[in-house]
Amino acid sequence: MSATERADGKSAPPGADNDRTPRRKGSPRRRLTPRRTATRAGQYAALLGYLAFLAFPFLWLLSTAFKPPRELGSLHPTWIPEAPTLDNFRQAFAQQPLAAAAGNSLLAAAVSALLAILLATPMAYVLARVRNRLSRAATGWVVISQAFPLVLVIIPLFLILKGLHLVDSRIGLIMVYVVWSLPFALWMLTGYVRAVPRELEEAAAMDGAGRLRTLVSVTAPLLAPGIVATALFAFITAWNEFFFALVLLKSPEKQTLPVVLTHFLGAEGVADLGPLAAAALLATLPSLLLFAAIQRRITGGMLAGAVKS
Repeated sequence: MSATERADGKSAPPGADNDRTPRRKGSPRRRLTPRRTATRAGQYAALLGYLAFLAFPFLWLLSTAFKPPRELGSLHPTWIPEAPTLDNFRQAFAQQPLAAAAGNSLLAAAVSALLAILLATPMAYVLARVRNRLSRAATGWVVISQAFPLVLVIIPLFLILKGLHLVDSRIGLIMVYVVWSLPFALWMLTGYVRAVPRELEEAAAMDGAGRLRTLVSVTAPLLAPGIVATALFAFITAWNEFFFALVLLKSPEKQTLPVVLTHFLGAEGVADLGPLAAAALLATLPSLLLFAAIQRRITGGMLAGAVKS
């Protein structure tokens, strides 16, 4: 029997056997045309350009932090310091209380992120599972509130905290950070809750678990990647925040790290560039180290919030 003849004796159309031949494992589904190759190359080039754009400030900051004054004032700057030095870091700690300011920023960022997560998780569960006009209005208000500029709320916020005797107080600053980061945390966690299948909660309800027990024992463990990602963003937002800390804190011993960095500027706006670069580098490292330490959980959390059951 020929290759093009079927078992019933009838001839099969040419190429029929090739259509039925299973595709080899690992073989490409379709060949890349020159147009698709050029498009993909352009995408990679754009991505590399964007990464270079993001990395340039950090690399220049890193180079400046280790340069001696002679190289900082050179008319022909170089990427790699010719005579690296740690004097800028010594001067930075000698001129300003960086350790105390970093402690204030760490306290405010960690506590506000923790409180925001504790408040946003049950609220996000309600918004994701209860579908009515009130929940839709609440979700819309959360999204709209992110568009409010800081200048719009700073005066009434200052007056409220003044009435509560919380101006120039770490507790007052933490409360402001919680309120400011709560809408974003709520918006993110709502997407993560919606990605959790309802069947798991229904099975827990059939076993006699209440809403709170279901949230703590069933839903919360599945939300761990999303909670970690949301907490990290809340922490970084509070760690880098400048405007609220500048307005609400007046005592030098209570000021956060971004505010203390402005003290390296002189009365006429002239910056002490070496110590300023060293202090800014130290202020940037915690964020980078946190992202590097839990980047897998961040990726898992972002994907969990993007997938719907």
